[in-house]
Formats: sequence, structure tokens, C-alpha cells
Amino acid sequence: MIDIGVNLTDKRFRPDIEAVIARARAAGVEGQILTGTTLPVSRAALALAEAHDGLWATAGVHPHDAKTWTAETAGELKTLLARGAVAVGECGLDYNRDFSPRPQQRAAFEAQLALAIETGKPAFLHERDAHDDFVAIWKAHAPPAGGVVHCFTGGPAEAEAYLALGLHLGITGWICDERRGDGLRAAITRIPLDRLHLETDAPYLTPRDLRPRPKKGRNEPAFLPHIAQTVARLRGEPVEELVAAATANTRRLFAL
Repeated sequence: MIDIGVNLTDKRFRPDIEAVIARARAAGVEGQILTGTTLPVSRAALALAEAHDGLWATAGVHPHDAKTWTAETAGELKTLLARGAVAVGECGLDYNRDFSPRPQQRAAFEAQLALAIETGKPAFLHERDAHDDFVAIWKAHAPPAGGVVHCFTGGPAEAEAYLALGLHLGITGWICDERRGDGLRAAITRIPLDRLHLETDAPYLTPRDLRPRPKKGRNEPAFLPHIAQTVARLRGEPVEELVAAATANTRRLFAL
């Protein structure tokens, strides 16, 4: 299995990062793609990936941090991509929290899609409460290498809209949450097997039904098989088939 979204540079992993990686491998998670959300985080994620077999990294600026985008940012990200970062992002739009002004979010998103076009890399995407603007920008600036909507939590209508654009969808432990995951559960059978990816978004989004509960509620890539089991059950597919397809999709999209 490959976890396509892990925030392994998060401070919660500092005390035992090597043990976290080892537990993931022992659980059958042979690979992890570390998420770059700012320039410093992207640099740290790539350095960590370079130091460990089976780890890769993305390089980008999250919409929360779009206000930090400058004329030099694209050049610095381009350097990280040339060094081996496998995707541009996490990039996109987040109108739920608006930590950066929306015009700056849109500008940073467009600039990163231009970078994906220039470098031939796919995009690692974030969208929250910004569906219409996100779709419009993607249509106008979609990179040939495509992209994946990371941590997809929408319902059937959103899933079908993204699929119609050729996008892939990343599924997290959100699907294990009986309080908030109804829309995603309704959408999960609409996702073609060749467009589905699995991720934890660790240390966030710990599956609500995971037992025993992890210490301090921290999510880990070792819990990815639990997510896979839930997705397979809801889709009515053998988990082995789901995992094989998702892993192949990830290797193909990110050219691993």
C-alpha cells in the first residue's frame, strides 16, 4: 500500500518518527507521499524522503498559506521538483477558513498549476467550500499530468464533477466517520477503481471507529489498512483488489 497524504514533518511525529515509519511498513504500507504545504515544509518533506527508501514528497503552498506567495516562490518550488518532489501542492482553494484572502488563494493556485504544466508533474489538490471557483480554475489551467483531489470528503455530485474533469480522488478516514461521512459513503461506489487512492492525512483525521484509539488521537500511516477495509466493504470489493488498484493508480499518477 502507498499512503498518498502524510504530514510526517508535523511536530507530533518528531519524538518517534523512525518508529512511525517502521510501524507503517510492518502494517503493509510500503510507501508514503509526504505533503508539502509551505516552502519550509516542502523542503523538510523532501529531505526526509531523500533519507528513507519508500518515501516521496510533494512541493507546494497550501491555500491557507497563499498569502506567503511571492515572485520567488515558484522558482524555489521548481528547484524542489527538479530534485525529485513528485507533485505540485498541496495547492487549491479553501473558502471555509479563509486564512488567506480569496484573490491570493486563486492567484497562488493558478501559479502552481502553471508550474505543474512547466515541470510535467501532477497536482496534489485541496478544495473546501470553493467548488465552483476550483472547477473553473482547473478547467482553465489543468496540467497534462492531471491531479488528485486529496482528502475528498464530498458527495456524489462533487465526485462526479471532479471525475468528469479527469481528476483522481484520495480517500481518508473521513469515510469511517458515521457523523460526517454520509456524503462520501454515498459517493464511494461512483469512483472508478482506476481513479481511487488511499491516504491517512496523518496525524489528522484519525478514523473515528478505530479501536483501540491511538495515544492522544494521533493518526498514523500504519492505520491505512483500516481505511482500505472500510472502503472495500462499502464498495463490495475484495480488499486485496482495492489495494492493488489503488497502489497501481498512485504509482502511475505520481510516476513512482
